[in-house]
Amino acid sequence: MEPVITRFPPSPTGSLHIGGARTALFNWLFARHHGGRFILRIEDTDVARSTEASIKAILDAMEWLELDWDEGPYYQTARLDIYREYLRKLLDSGHAYFCDCTPEELEKRRKEAMAAGRKPKYDGRCRDRGLGRGPHRVVRFRVPDSGTTVLNDLIKGPIFFENAELDDLVIERSDGIPTYNFAVVVDDVTMNISHVIRGDDHVNNTPRQILIYQALGIRLPFFAHVPMILGEDRTRLSKRHGATSVMAYKEMGYLPEALINYLVRLGWSHGDQEIFSRSELVEYFRLEDVGKSPGVFNPEKLLWLNAHYIKERSAESLVPVLRPFLDQRGCSAKSDGYLAEAIRTFQPRVHTLVEMADAMRVYFVEKVELDPAAAGKFLTEAMEEPFERLISAIEQMEDFRQESLESVFQQILNDMGLKFGKIAQPVRVALTGGTVSPGLFEMMGVMGKEAVLDRLKRGLEYIRSR
Repeated sequence: MEPVITRFPPSPTGSLHIGGARTALFNWLFARHHGGRFILRIEDTDVARSTEASIKAILDAMEWLELDWDEGPYYQTARLDIYREYLRKLLDSGHAYFCDCTPEELEKRRKEAMAAGRKPKYDGRCRDRGLGRGPHRVVRFRVPDSGTTVLNDLIKGPIFFENAELDDLVIERSDGIPTYNFAVVVDDVTMNISHVIRGDDHVNNTPRQILIYQALGIRLPFFAHVPMILGEDRTRLSKRHGATSVMAYKEMGYLPEALINYLVRLGWSHGDQEIFSRSELVEYFRLEDVGKSPGVFNPEKLLWLNAHYIKERSAESLVPVLRPFLDQRGCSAKSDGYLAEAIRTFQPRVHTLVEMADAMRVYFVEKVELDPAAAGKFLTEAMEEPFERLISAIEQMEDFRQESLESVFQQILNDMGLKFGKIAQPVRVALTGGTVSPGLFEMMGVMGKEAVLDRLKRGLEYIRSR
């Protein structure tokens, strides 16, 4: 078997979106599964819309997803001499020709064709005029007048296109810049791409590209067109369905492994398995297991996966990825060890790093703000004595560990004939300001003796002030 070489060729006209990321992932997995190579290529010939900011955003997203590439990034604007070389081959062999038809003339003839019931495609007027290079002239590819072009797609099966229905497409614009369908063929030829795996919105481009390969006398790569991703309303995924940019999910507190796991399952399956390690994905990925139906993007499923990965990760590994979110909230002035302990208390309880950072504010604020409803309900006169006893007992503690705290609480409860639930919620309100938190003793252990005493004393002040 020849070496497997795949590629991902984004256009730098915006950020990397979910659909593009899945295409990149499928190419990366296929190459890694076969011990091949994965090439990154930046298709920046749309000079007016391509930006350095978009290039950076794409590279940042690829790196965040850990989709490492073996070659590149290559830039099409740095390869213009290569395209001209292949253009000359097509011109010399008669498979391409110069055209000086103006946009106005083309539009007029298209309207005439439609009025006469003909297909509104280029009528081949310049095919045999023998024009050379000149101002405002483009180069067109001469599509065969008859015959059928067959796309043997690895996912969709054979698809047939009648050549008579295809246009003599422009392959070089008047400014000397190659068009997409020509440049992508030259790139794939010169980079020895073995498998072209891309979204099925490219299916209609493929017969034109196949004809260019054939005109150049070059063997075709294998083509595999992946069904698109739809929103839950079964329309094409767009911003109205939520965030579509990969880096937006990073900013919302998603982990890259959760997004990778979710994206791979949008159109690919391995039995009934839902959760995969990266090594499992590389081992199991086959194009034969990519479905023919569109994937439906379900934000709730992604959120569930993210919660799973947050829970399963070590707390220590979450410290560096959580710090930026804590920085934004002015809450990062703690050691890695402290943050890891704090993270453990929230790992089973949150879905995103944003949720975790918001929840962890309770460990950083000097003075908690009491929720009026919670304080009114739980910080009552009946809690004055339990709080006094609790504060006194904690002040005498030398060993401020979870087990010791449990013993202190139990002793006070026994002495006063109270059940744990009677005092737990009032203490929780005093410590956090609200009624929802991690386990009381594990939370107190993270806060430390000094902070716990300070908050309990403030709670007692509130009780006495009523």
